[in-house]
Amino acid sequence: MRPIFAVGLVFAGCCSNVIFLELLARKHPGCGNIVTFAQFLFIAVEGFLFEADLGRKQPAIPIRYYVIMVTMFFTVSVVNNYALNLNIAMPLHMIFRSGSLIANMVLGIIILKKRYSVFKYTSIALVSVGIFICTFMSAKQVTSQSSLSEDDGFQAFAWWLLGIGALTFALLMSARMGIFQETLYKQFGKHSKEALFYNHALPLPGFIFLASDIYDHAVLFNKSELYQVPVAGVTMPIMWFYLLMNVITQYVCIRGVFILTTECTSLTVTLVVTLRKFVSLIFSILYFQNPFTLWHWFGTLFVFLGTLMYTEVWNNLGITKSQPQKGKKN
Repeated sequence: MRPIFAVGLVFAGCCSNVIFLELLARKHPGCGNIVTFAQFLFIAVEGFLFEADLGRKQPAIPIRYYVIMVTMFFTVSVVNNYALNLNIAMPLHMIFRSGSLIANMVLGIIILKKRYSVFKYTSIALVSVGIFICTFMSAKQVTSQSSLSEDDGFQAFAWWLLGIGALTFALLMSARMGIFQETLYKQFGKHSKEALFYNHALPLPGFIFLASDIYDHAVLFNKSELYQVPVAGVTMPIMWFYLLMNVITQYVCIRGVFILTTECTSLTVTLVVTLRKFVSLIFSILYFQNPFTLWHWFGTLFVFLGTLMYTEVWNNLGITKSQPQKGKKN
């Protein structure tokens, strides 16, 4: 039941999280650093109180391994969020993050010497192509609506290329981190809550280098229009409300992901997260009333065909852990 519960957290938390992230990014495209900082701070404080027992509980996995994992995790989070400030539209942002399926499989073959069945290779290719079609068409729509002058065209394209490079780097680093997590859990056991805490607490000093940008956006958030929170009846600047909801939903999302990493292989986790990104994309299109073309439906078909093919190796609703043998096919 834990894996099923974790999948529910991933889909509920992450899909709603994308909505609030897009609301933030549409108003202030460069707000990635303050969003990342708020997410890390919230999860670190919660973990310090309830997981680390105010620092009295010793970690089951040696700190030196967490330092390596944290370096990768912090880098991926900051680079992914900062890419939104480099002329990368939200749908295009999802193109590269959905490509983690292929990156995870390739690195798994190279580093862990894994081998997979033909159906598994085909399913992952279909899922990746399907999400690519959907996100590419959405990105094309966003691009067609932009109104840049010719003088600004080259500069915008240069920033866009830098953003693509940043996302490519984050993609490969994220796949490598997933494999590193999998090897750690095999060696030291499953400790999802502990990993969640240390991955967010240890990087906090690194935000000192981003303090100026974080402060500038906090000032901008304070100047946003006031919003009365339903039920609570509290009035606050609307950008702070978006950030608060983004942080809460991100916690729900990443809690589910970390539980999955202890119950499934890194490839299965990647597939679940990738399918979540696809659902987030569709939900974002519907919520923000973006056109849903025939190409989007083709992408949807590819994703679900790929998912059905992948379920050949999923027992118990596709969440039971599979263990590929070295040099042998799954």
